[in-house]
Amino acid sequence: MTDQPYQGGPYEGYDPYQQQWPTQDPHHGGPGHDPEPTQQWQGQTWETQTHAPVQAETAYLPGQQQQQGHQHYQQQYQQQYEQPYQQPQQHADPYAGAYAPAPAPAAEPAEGEPSYGPATVAGNTRITDAQRARLEGRSPIIEPGMQPALLTAVLGLLLAATAPIASYALVVPLVLLQAVTAAGWFRLNGMWPARQGIALAFAGALTADVAVLAAGRDHTLVAILGPLGLWVLLSLVLQLRSHASPDERMYGLMATVTSAALAVLATGYLAADPHAVSVGAAAVAVAVLARALPLPTPASVVVALLAAAGAGIAAGSMTDFGTKGALLGAAAGACALIGHRVAAYDYPSRFVHFTAGVALPLSAAAPVVWVLGRALG
Repeated sequence: MTDQPYQGGPYEGYDPYQQQWPTQDPHHGGPGHDPEPTQQWQGQTWETQTHAPVQAETAYLPGQQQQQGHQHYQQQYQQQYEQPYQQPQQHADPYAGAYAPAPAPAAEPAEGEPSYGPATVAGNTRITDAQRARLEGRSPIIEPGMQPALLTAVLGLLLAATAPIASYALVVPLVLLQAVTAAGWFRLNGMWPARQGIALAFAGALTADVAVLAAGRDHTLVAILGPLGLWVLLSLVLQLRSHASPDERMYGLMATVTSAALAVLATGYLAADPHAVSVGAAAVAVAVLARALPLPTPASVVVALLAAAGAGIAAGSMTDFGTKGALLGAAAGACALIGHRVAAYDYPSRFVHFTAGVALPLSAAAPVVWVLGRALG
């Protein structure tokens, strides 16, 4: 052995990269390569044809090949991952079964317990009680029940008690009745929140109240019909300014006009004779309570009318009406049953029962109390 480095032999000056990268190639630098020719590529455009041979020559490198393979795998997986989410929700994810464990077998429900369907990814939208009843084919008539009837009775007794005291005392429960009437009618028609329509109807009712208080009972007809006609015109203008479809505008117009009419006509309690208000409101309170009893519908209606007539006689005996209060009480009770029936129509919700179900029996009876009370008095 010698301390001199190895010289000579067939591997003298061997460069393993010379076989792959010729020194004449201006793209790469290497041993024995003159850097000057590489400057001639500055200012050239990056054309695909110029660099295609370089990509083909360098594609065999292990590091670059692994990096390209990894990038290709990421792109392919990303495309496969995004593809299921671009499909509609009703289609199942085709890759869910490949990455999720097999579901455990569902346990058999015990006897008497409800059975549930399999779990879903998207879930089910919660449906209302009315929608569930409609899907099950049940009757669209759902009675308000005893609790709304109790509220109607309380409000009716307040009207009956405050009417003989003073007109301004009667205004307090009357305004509450008009507000609940306006809101309940819109909710009964499925239009909510409908703030503009409710505010417009309630404003018309307040205008009618002020007009009756200012004009007195001798001019109540003009004081009520004037605001009613004006508010019908305002409702028409409001719907004409709407950007909804023609069908929706017509539907909104009818709901707004009806709500305003009911709220304004409730002012009839303020325009009627105080004793007539006491008889009619008491009859409505008793009729609604009797209607809420757990009886068959025909029997319940008959019992409610008889109870209204009896309440009219009892209230009339304490006023100047006497036995004529039976007729007024029966007429007011019949109108109350009509309002009660309207509030029970078309799968009403609990909110409808506690708004329209409370107010409509009293609001529907107001015109009869006003007109028939003046005729009998």
